[in-house]
Amino acid sequence: MVSLLRRAADDAASKGVVVRLREAPLSITQAEELGREIRRVRAAGKKVHVFTDFYGPAEIVLGAHADEVIIQEGGAVSLPGLYMEELFLADALEWVGVKAELVQVGAYKGANESMTRPGPSPEWDQNINALLDGMYANLRTRIRAGRRLNDAQIDEAMRAAWMADGPTARRVGLLDASIDLPDLSDHLARGYGASGVSWVNIEHEAGAAAPDMSNPFAAIGALFQEPEIYPERDTIAVVHIDGPIIDGESTQGGLFGESGVGSTTIRRILEELKSDDLIKGIVIRINSPGGSATASEIIWQGLHRVSKEKPVWASVGDMAASGGYYVAVGSQRIYANESSVLGSIGVVGGKVAMTGLYDKLRVRSVGRARGPMGHILGSSAPWTDAERELVRAKMKETYDLFASRVSAGRPGMDLSRTAEGRLFTGADAVGHKMADKVGGLQDAVADMAAHLNLADGAYDVLEYPGPASLLDVIGGALGAAAPGSVQAGRDDPALSPLVAAGRALVGERHWPAVRDHLGALMQLRDRPVLLVSPRAVIVK
Repeated sequence: MVSLLRRAADDAASKGVVVRLREAPLSITQAEELGREIRRVRAAGKKVHVFTDFYGPAEIVLGAHADEVIIQEGGAVSLPGLYMEELFLADALEWVGVKAELVQVGAYKGANESMTRPGPSPEWDQNINALLDGMYANLRTRIRAGRRLNDAQIDEAMRAAWMADGPTARRVGLLDASIDLPDLSDHLARGYGASGVSWVNIEHEAGAAAPDMSNPFAAIGALFQEPEIYPERDTIAVVHIDGPIIDGESTQGGLFGESGVGSTTIRRILEELKSDDLIKGIVIRINSPGGSATASEIIWQGLHRVSKEKPVWASVGDMAASGGYYVAVGSQRIYANESSVLGSIGVVGGKVAMTGLYDKLRVRSVGRARGPMGHILGSSAPWTDAERELVRAKMKETYDLFASRVSAGRPGMDLSRTAEGRLFTGADAVGHKMADKVGGLQDAVADMAAHLNLADGAYDVLEYPGPASLLDVIGGALGAAAPGSVQAGRDDPALSPLVAAGRALVGERHWPAVRDHLGALMQLRDRPVLLVSPRAVIVK
């Protein structure tokens, strides 16, 4: 979408652009990133109109960047403010006989509190309230600037349009017009002149030539070929860290349908890019709540290794938290959107002791261990105080390494104000020197091209990992994907109803954030120490 808007800005024949949203699952940060491109279109002398059936917070943020905000007649608007809700399960777990033996390093991390406390600690309460304050301030700032409303008018708009129709939202200044779609051309013609409006759909640029389907053997062969993403001239590579960070190879379709970003896969890609002379620079695009501490360190090592020979920058989408931020500080420059979530510099780990539940169910668990520490991660019994302190000491070693990586990558940053699990919006992160600039992926790529003295039109942008071949997809579905491929893994059939219920409960728009956090936390099954953001932040 960013590329299409840039093409629209450069199209001399076009006088304006209509962005039509059709149930687009926009996040606030995506709206911010697209909004910057809308402003570039307007700076090129063109008007931008946004049209959709429903305006929630993200759609209103997007519309605030445009010249005109239009709603379908009969459409709905909802801008009540922002709301976060947390569940604390300690009392419920105690009732069923389960004890969560989770240890965190970082007073503000809060990762264990939903399972170990009946309510938030003062530190977590301060942390999450500051994050919500930052997101709310960003929302109001954009509405204030784009809709030309003062604070009192924004408050009135939220009171009136927490659930409203188009005319009400228009009255309080959030929208400009309510139009039935068939009448949109006539409405626009009044602003562009008596000659009327003609429409041109801006399409994605054509990719590789399609296989010759008249030859079935050639067609089948083409489908099973490895996709080619080899650079042919000076190139900036974009490497995606999208989802939980895991050890080993990247996977798709985990327990909750999440994609896992494997350290082995990313390191292989980084080594290939490092040795390719046509790759002039690398931008790491991060959208991750974190995950394995080991995998995060391995990816950091790879980024640090490449950065000695080529520029490596980072662009944050919705989130670079915990292990995601660990990876980000392996770059030399960090870009973030205004409401991106950064930080959560802390460690969580442990186990869930099931003894009480077993007793309630009359289940008799018999544990057998060999070796002095063989029992330490067993689920039959809680830790002793001495064992818990031993686990904490090991986790403190991971935390100290994390903090040292941050200090090396962000030398001007004050860890006393930013570490121990604190969370920040992108705008606040720049102020704390956790990031360098508010901007999106295209900003990072364009700035890197300028840094490398690459002229517009004289370089390519390639994205990694590339798409899997059909052979990899089929092999992954059968559990036999080739080593190093991005596998299409299999969901656990027993979890399918749970996943379906989760998607239905939080909605398609918000499920990816919940899914990735659950996928990251599930690594506690075989990884005792994680770098994971404690919560999925959902803005409604």
